[in-house]
Amino acid sequence: MYKEINSSYIQQLIAGDEAAFDAIYEAYCSKVYRLAYRFLKDGEQSEEIVQECFISLWTGREKLNADGNIWLYLYVIAKRLSLNALRKISQSRQLTEKLIFHITTTHNDTEEDILVHDLEQFAEQIICKLPKQQQLIFRLSRTEHLSHKEIAEQLHISPNTVKNHMVEALKTLKAQLQYSDLIYLAPLFFFF
Repeated sequence: MYKEINSSYIQQLIAGDEAAFDAIYEAYCSKVYRLAYRFLKDGEQSEEIVQECFISLWTGREKLNADGNIWLYLYVIAKRLSLNALRKISQSRQLTEKLIFHITTTHNDTEEDILVHDLEQFAEQIICKLPKQQQLIFRLSRTEHLSHKEIAEQLHISPNTVKNHMVEALKTLKAQLQYSDLIYLAPLFFFF
């Protein structure tokens, strides 16, 4: 099992520590590979995305936020590299046919489940940092599926107060998820 990556590893990486980079690589290279493979359905191309992704991490390390989520940063890079590779594939008939063949012969829900699980974990971290009242109202709305009116009655507050707390909670979640390119998945969890 790999080491847990915390802000001290990111700080060391920013400072140019190769051991910290190696630890981050070991922790996330397989996740980056799975993400790339989800898009490209090709092992060799996915390995290239892993290499490009970590080269980009190393060359851009000074711009990192030491308190940020390194997996989300890698996710954004890998996703962009994968989409760029798909654009190149779409310009080549032979590569397009190869991709279509791979898509029709292989499909792995496990990889998608892992990405969704990662999003859920990240969202839960954000929710836990919300003010207690906001957190309670958010959970009653999204977990218990109570209406604003039902929450207001249960907590003895006005429906407008419930609405204001939900708006603030959703703004916080959206702001935190925005830089990650995971915002497109957010409606599955928050905005229904």
